[in-house]
Amino acid sequence: MVIDKLIGQETPEGDGVVVTRLFPTHQIMNHDPFVLFDHFTLKEGTGFPNHPHRGFEAITYVFEGGMNHKDNLGNDKFVSQGGAQVFCAGSGLIHSEMPANKGTTSGIQLWINLSKKEKGISPTYQFFEKEDLPSYSENGVEVTDIVGSNSPVFLHTKIVYQHLKFERNTEKLINIQKSFNAIIYVVSGEFEIKNQKIVRGESLLISSVEKPSVVSTKSINKGEIIFCSAIPHKEPIYQHGPYVD
Repeated sequence: MVIDKLIGQETPEGDGVVVTRLFPTHQIMNHDPFVLFDHFTLKEGTGFPNHPHRGFEAITYVFEGGMNHKDNLGNDKFVSQGGAQVFCAGSGLIHSEMPANKGTTSGIQLWINLSKKEKGISPTYQFFEKEDLPSYSENGVEVTDIVGSNSPVFLHTKIVYQHLKFERNTEKLINIQKSFNAIIYVVSGEFEIKNQKIVRGESLLISSVEKPSVVSTKSINKGEIIFCSAIPHKEPIYQHGPYVD
């Protein structure tokens, strides 16, 4: 198992937005099949006006505030704290994502590449409120299953995607399946993972998992992490702006 530490880069995006981006950057373009990972914080008057996409699926998961999604399929939905919205851009989609009119909106946007054979499928949209996503508490850790397990979210690529909230000085053993690539990203707080101290905006990228493995994740203080893992497509990835061909 190979573990690389990656520090998020502040990156301008959309209309007046600065995100903490793991990739794509000059340092790393993707972590197959994941092709974009942004931790966003938006104020009123900023956001992501109409723009096109093609060739991937995306999940917007909201920590606080809310986000309004409109697209050329006729969808017009507002996702609030703890909820998620998912679109499959497929052959092409035009949409906007704009924050709530008041206060701060923050969350994670994650893009997952579509396999070559699925690039031309029809675009779709899914909407989920906080109550739709299963969650449970275990030894001082609250886990929300955004994708995988009993989550209703459907993706064309098999992934595990979780939001984990830790009390101070607690530990969680995170399972990583054989051959999966994985990301552990610190949203807030400080953690000790694989003898490394990881803080907000930092992550560990995990690859070359030759057998089912467990990664011990310990909180130094109260904090939150995002964990996602997936089987890589192992196909050439051509990323250019809002498209993944």
